[in-house]
Amino acid sequence: MEAIWLYQFRLIVIGDSTVGKSCLIRRFTEGRFAQVSDPTVGVDFFSRLVEIEPGKRIKLQIWDTAGQERFRSITRAYYRNSVGGLLLFDITNRRSFQNVHEWLEEARSHVQPHSIVFLLVGHKCDLESQRQVTRQEAEKLAAAYGMRYVETSARDAINVERAFTELTRDIFELVKHGEIVITEDWEGVRSGFVPNVVHSSEEVTKSERRCLC
Repeated sequence: MEAIWLYQFRLIVIGDSTVGKSCLIRRFTEGRFAQVSDPTVGVDFFSRLVEIEPGKRIKLQIWDTAGQERFRSITRAYYRNSVGGLLLFDITNRRSFQNVHEWLEEARSHVQPHSIVFLLVGHKCDLESQRQVTRQEAEKLAAAYGMRYVETSARDAINVERAFTELTRDIFELVKHGEIVITEDWEGVRSGFVPNVVHSSEEVTKSERRCLC
């Protein structure tokens, strides 16, 4: 029987080819690291449950996108129905960092009328001796775009859980405060079913109807 979840969030993972998107997702969803990973063709799909608070589980649908230009038309179709995204660059590949702006602009142009909550991820932080992008400049870029910044390593399992969990919590808070609205024609956020859990408006109604006998 599938575990019960409060919401389902659809996330998209984007960035240049070879920055390690598939490896990061597999480490998060399967708990393993593949030394050799075939390039993603079009889009792959993964899922996992995350418990953000005791008893509050979020189901993540994670779309792994191809970074090659010839697959970009396929990738673009998945932006609109995503509520969150991890934008990866390789800290040992400066060009992948320079392309962050292009990826963001592409995402924002195709997500309308909705918006995506992005987390900037500097991947392969285990290769410190080969670093071409400093943490300071990455943090500065993330701040300029209103994003968090996390450095990760799929190989050494560094901050992988943190990256996905922080993004999930940020989206959850926006949903909880009504800044992200669930609609029937949008797949970015879906409500789940949790027995014996009611929303605040329902709690008020029940308290007003309580029998004082």
